[in-house]
Amino acid sequence: MDYLSLGIMAVTGAVSSAVFTRLLIPVLRKARTGQSIREEGPSSHLSKTGTPTMGGIGFIAAVTATCLATGVVSKGLLGILAVFIMFGLLGFLDDYLKVVKKHNLGLRAWQKLSFQIIMGMAIAIYQLSDSIYGTMVRIPVIEELWNFGLWYVPFNAFIIVAMVNSVNLTDGLDGLAAGVTSIVAVFFAVAGGIMGMSSGGGFGAALAGACFGFLIFNKYPAKIFMGDTGSLALGGGLAAMAIVMGMELFLPIVGFVYVAEALSVIIQVASFKTTGKRVFKMSPLHHHFELSGMSERQVVRMFWIATVLFCVIGLLML
Repeated sequence: MDYLSLGIMAVTGAVSSAVFTRLLIPVLRKARTGQSIREEGPSSHLSKTGTPTMGGIGFIAAVTATCLATGVVSKGLLGILAVFIMFGLLGFLDDYLKVVKKHNLGLRAWQKLSFQIIMGMAIAIYQLSDSIYGTMVRIPVIEELWNFGLWYVPFNAFIIVAMVNSVNLTDGLDGLAAGVTSIVAVFFAVAGGIMGMSSGGGFGAALAGACFGFLIFNKYPAKIFMGDTGSLALGGGLAAMAIVMGMELFLPIVGFVYVAEALSVIIQVASFKTTGKRVFKMSPLHHHFELSGMSERQVVRMFWIATVLFCVIGLLML
């Protein structure tokens, strides 16, 4: 797939996502899907109470329509889309229980984790049946493939679980998760073009465009939130795309912001459980910077810039 085709997919994804999201906002308002803001979070966020959530429906539809209408439909692309949509459905069910049915906990943690592990194993096994690389994974910098052998399936299950939860944690400020993911998706689109991987490249282009179209309404001050519907789909889609491209080990590099957000939560919990002290003013990391005096927009822009830099590093490693 050439760069013109990738560009067309990105533009199509952006336009369709913007249109779908615009049409979705009044529907979600009528359905009373207003977001509840947790009281223990930054007080400045309490004004966001009532903002429609579950907006991920819009860009999930946009990516799916774009890939099927303008992409080169292949087993790899269909596998990525299947994971993307399935995680979107998982998030939708969680959002529905919490927002519409007013069940505060939504799905249980063990239910979501079990689903994530099963989906991770499924896409890994699916990839084995479709890829000429088998259990090989591309190693950054040295441009070699490393055979994971029997560890290939559990390794990719871990990748799915880690990415889905990391992106979910990153979705805490207006435009943060959508902006960071748009940039990471551009990296995979370019990488797909360089290496001739149309499945991953096409999905990356469509996802980048769709996230950008969603940002029109999700940037500060957000008119709509993606909810778990969107964040779980983004994490699952990114992980599945990396698996299909054999680029799993590039994710912690180009997705450094996701890693930092997840690590901040792990460190905070571990420190408080063992010493009774907190390392950060609040976790995930974006809230620490907010409480340190930065505005929400400043934090988001800083994380976007960091993602651009790490994606450039990723491209230099190809």
